[in-house]
Amino acid sequence: MSDRATTTASLTLESLYGSHHGWLKSWLMHKLRSAFDADDIAQDTFLRVMGSDTLSTIRDPRSFLCTIAKRVMVDLFRRNALEKTYLEMLALMPEGMAPSPEERESQLETLQLIDTMLDGLSGKTREAFLLSQLDGLKYSEIALQLGVSVSSVKKYVAKAIEHCLLFRLEHGL
Repeated sequence: MSDRATTTASLTLESLYGSHHGWLKSWLMHKLRSAFDADDIAQDTFLRVMGSDTLSTIRDPRSFLCTIAKRVMVDLFRRNALEKTYLEMLALMPEGMAPSPEERESQLETLQLIDTMLDGLSGKTREAFLLSQLDGLKYSEIALQLGVSVSSVKKYVAKAIEHCLLFRLEHGL
């Protein structure tokens, strides 16, 4: 079925999946050079489509799926980079202080959740929030470091806190 035929007919998740899953998987395989990652990203792409109400607005299914798949790939690369950094940090710890495998997994999941939560913030807002929360800097110190006013720092941190609270409410955390 062509893209045009798919869009003129009533597009369902089943028809979208049936018509485009193989193509998407092949496209991802070409991009990633990994059948395993291509399978995972293709499935995650369709899960995201399933979790949205955009089926009725899709004009070009392949472009739509590519856009979603690219976002899923970015998330995968970010998770991998975060995990790599976390494991490198753990390797520097004395052996007796290293967390158990269960604790490591839990900590990594928490880091990934925090990363996802902070991803929606602008650069200065995120930086001001992290300097405040992680480094314990005063607003005046953050303002100097960022080259902004103290009132801007207050706005950044307030915006970040509001964003985090909304994220938690939306995700049932």
